[in-house]
Amino acid sequence: MPQRHLQQAAADAARLTTPSGLGLDSAGVRQRMVQRLRLDGLRDERVLAALAQVPRHEFVDTALATQAYEDTSLPIGHGQTISKPSVVGRMIELMLAAPGAQQRGHLGKTLEIGTGCGYQAAVLAQLARQVVSIERLRPLHDKARVNLAAIKALHIRLLYGDGMLGHAPAAPYDSIIAAAGGDDLPAAWLAQLAPGGRLVAPMTAPSGRGQVLVVVDHLVEAGVSQFIRSLQESVLFVPLKSGVL
Repeated sequence: MPQRHLQQAAADAARLTTPSGLGLDSAGVRQRMVQRLRLDGLRDERVLAALAQVPRHEFVDTALATQAYEDTSLPIGHGQTISKPSVVGRMIELMLAAPGAQQRGHLGKTLEIGTGCGYQAAVLAQLARQVVSIERLRPLHDKARVNLAAIKALHIRLLYGDGMLGHAPAAPYDSIIAAAGGDDLPAAWLAQLAPGGRLVAPMTAPSGRGQVLVVVDHLVEAGVSQFIRSLQESVLFVPLKSGVL
């Protein structure tokens, strides 16, 4: 009997540390990623905790799983990528810094443009009341649905459609985040941003070369709406496109 207990303990240890020979379901692996992100300048502990909760390796192809906790973007098929953890964290950190989000203590109702494989939606769901996420590529929409179901993600509504149009039926949104960048922000996104809300998206840099993160705050003073933009650091995202495939 003691030998049997030892064998069971060894089997449990192996299961916890080396699933499929990779050891990627260990919380320690994600914590090491979070520690690196913290050292690199990501400061919001709520964002770091959310990144620590979501198993990024579940959202990438098996052949790339060993790279899942490196700070790198990875291909997910159909010409798209899963964003770097540092970029996901930075964009969410910017949204949480909005005055409205600071008052609420969370992102509120959040619109995500470009579901991709579902990873960012899963992180957002840790910090939002509800996430509405739109994907224009049917195969990725289907993949995200499977991925998010596998990790039992909650408070996420997935839509197949043209992200450039946003999703007016569920508007307004307290927070809007985009995973693709164009020459300017679609008017539909601004129209669906709630007063006091914040939008964070990549956009072509004013120089016309490369992309930068753009933060837009929807302010209302004396009954007059204003959209205040600020430019942040350089980024690299896939191009924003209209229509569905």
